[in-house]
Amino acid sequence: MEFRELAVQGSWEIMPPLHADDRGVFLELFKEQAFEDAVGHPFRLAQANVSVSRLGTLRGVHFAQLPPSQAKYVTCLHGAVLDVVVDIRVGSPTFGMWDAVTLDDTERRAIYVAEGLGHAFMALTETSVISYLCSSAYAPGREHGVHPLDPDIGIEWPAGVEPLLSPKDAAAPGLKEAAKNGLLPAYDDCQDYYRQLRGGRDVSPR
Repeated sequence: MEFRELAVQGSWEIMPPLHADDRGVFLELFKEQAFEDAVGHPFRLAQANVSVSRLGTLRGVHFAQLPPSQAKYVTCLHGAVLDVVVDIRVGSPTFGMWDAVTLDDTERRAIYVAEGLGHAFMALTETSVISYLCSSAYAPGREHGVHPLDPDIGIEWPAGVEPLLSPKDAAAPGLKEAAKNGLLPAYDDCQDYYRQLRGGRDVSPR
């Protein structure tokens, strides 16, 4: 299992080896030790989600308040998506930067998005099924979003695919507005939180 850190610090592309024969394919979706060796701390699984999306569905840019926020380990079980991570940490040297990985049911790659980062994806096939392993449970009052079509971020979504947004995502503020309203996490707070994780401290939600 190979990990490659993306342009946004705190996010990784994970490439599992595929073992194929005439019966199909076997792969290891997640390996605790490989994850810890690459990221520097264990992954705490608190919730597992699955979403099913039609072509063009655009979900995000979503994030949760820190602490504990919500780290995500995301893979595509069926179909294909363009999966995007956005640095929304105020004060980060790469604030506003994004990076993307195509997740599909052929190469079976995954992406890890650390706490304090924004996450979004667009479905590229008629039916796309996504699995999320989450480090903390969903907390409605602490969940927020930034508009995925915000020109200040400038995510290059696939051409020729009409984006389909939920009313909530369509009404989300842009990056500058979210920062002005104090919705975004601070880079220094995120770094402190990551150090706590690497130090083995209990940072689970209370």
